Amino acid sequence: MTTLLLIVIYIAFIGLGIPDSLFGAAWPAVYTEFDLPISAASIVGVTSTVCTIISSLNSAKVLNRFGTPAVTVVSTAMTAAALLGYSLSDSIWWLCLLSIPLGFGAGAIDTGLNNYVALHYSATHMSFLHCFYGIGVSLSPYIMSLMLTATGNWRDGYRCAFYIQTGITLLILFSLPIWKRVRHKSYRAEGADVKPVTLKLSQMIKMPSVIACSMMFLTSCAIEVICGAWGSTYLVTSKGLDPAKAAAVVTLYYVGMAIGRFLSGVLASRLSLWKIIHIGQALTFIAIIILALPFGASVSAAGLFLIGVGNAPLFPNLNHLTPDNFGPEYSQSVMGVQMSGGYVGFLLISPLFGVLGQLLGTQILPWYLLVLYAFMMVATFAMVRIMKRDGRYK
Repeated sequence: MTTLLLIVIYIAFIGLGIPDSLFGAAWPAVYTEFDLPISAASIVGVTSTVCTIISSLNSAKVLNRFGTPAVTVVSTAMTAAALLGYSLSDSIWWLCLLSIPLGFGAGAIDTGLNNYVALHYSATHMSFLHCFYGIGVSLSPYIMSLMLTATGNWRDGYRCAFYIQTGITLLILFSLPIWKRVRHKSYRAEGADVKPVTLKLSQMIKMPSVIACSMMFLTSCAIEVICGAWGSTYLVTSKGLDPAKAAAVVTLYYVGMAIGRFLSGVLASRLSLWKIIHIGQALTFIAIIILALPFGASVSAAGLFLIGVGNAPLFPNLNHLTPDNFGPEYSQSVMGVQMSGGYVGFLLISPLFGVLGQLLGTQILPWYLLVLYAFMMVATFAMVRIMKRDGRYK
């Protein structure tokens, strides 16, 4: 039963990934149909992200009261409904309105399942969890590319995503009895008898380790979302690809994410999680340099793919380290703040690129990523220093 529950959780994380990459792949067709500027994508992104941040910051209270299984079912259903609404939208304002349930649902799923796996399963399982997220975000642009090629209508891509998300919602709903049966059997030793403590935000923002870790999430997630949301537009406007082919190339980027997290899971039994994070950061730097080279679309595709591989291990490994870094009793509260840090990257950094891309051209993408990478490394050095001082660096 424990293995069966893990499979259900993995599939639920496919559902988390499906909406995240769909909008970026569809946007070149959307802004053309709605006669909008490129930067208008930021309006939709900001709406969704603000709701996700609110959801993440309040997740500890909600999850500790209602439980991870029930919250996951309701949240996945909310995202499915939002995807259907997207397919019926005829203006950007409808997209913004529907981004509200999409954001609230995503924040609850992300925070709840990450903490559940961090407490109950191994680091390998955590990396594989995010590998399945990579499957979800890889599937979406592929579906969108197929629909744009077959019908030329981005709404068909959203309808396909809705059908898949609805199926995942039903699967989680029918699995509720399994969660109850394995609830106590699947606990890891260090978190078995610990009662969760809900910390206030005012308490956590006074902790330097929480700030440093949240900054790592912010910059890593910003790199991830910019490549996914703006990679297709970058390839269309700077490399001359048509929208369907650009969406297919962005699929390769998300495949790289899935591969990176799969390799992280394999290496977790051989290397420390911090060492895996550092190796991924080194590969990310090399990949950004490749993306910056003045060559054709094939080289850019290789750069995006390698960014996906290199940046992928940070998110799952930092999540799994949360009980070790802060204590299992505080992990749900800190997890919410960490997730919020990542979503702040979505909220501020990605829209800022939209504005700069509108003014200076999307060819600035690699250099923008390089600046984010520099900030990520500063936060990493600060976090490592604190963990070594406290004897928690593993």
